[in-house]
Amino acid sequence: MYWTYPYDYRNTFQPIWQVGYQQALDLIQTSVQDERNDELFYEELIKLAPSPEQAAIITSIRNDERSHNAMFRAMYREMTGHEVYGVSDEQYSPVRTYSEGIQKALQGELSAVEKYRKIWFGLPYGIYKDTVYGIILDELKHASKYNYLFALNR
Repeated sequence: MYWTYPYDYRNTFQPIWQVGYQQALDLIQTSVQDERNDELFYEELIKLAPSPEQAAIITSIRNDERSHNAMFRAMYREMTGHEVYGVSDEQYSPVRTYSEGIQKALQGELSAVEKYRKIWFGLPYGIYKDTVYGIILDELKHASKYNYLFALNR
């Protein structure tokens, strides 16, 4: 006989990033605009890139951000029956140097991982949770690419 424990077996333990379903939906809504802001920021970084190879790396990240935006929008629409509207209250500050932009991008990717982890914990098992996990993996991949670009330009 095998012992199996359902996920909620330790129902008294709650990770510090645990959120409820409604909070996860709210975070998805704000993530749509965050992904759009990232996309616009990366457009600027692409123009500042010192080589076509570095521009191609940032272009691939920007394209992933576009996909994330579309997936978050679709998930929100399917889970709520509503579209995401509105704009971010985040103030845009232009990039002064490529190196500064790379550092800002790296920090942004790592912040996104933390936010998306909360979303992941707030969703029920299934395709939406799996999709957010894939987005988290992409954000970690992006952070690694920005680390590489930062090392190239030191």
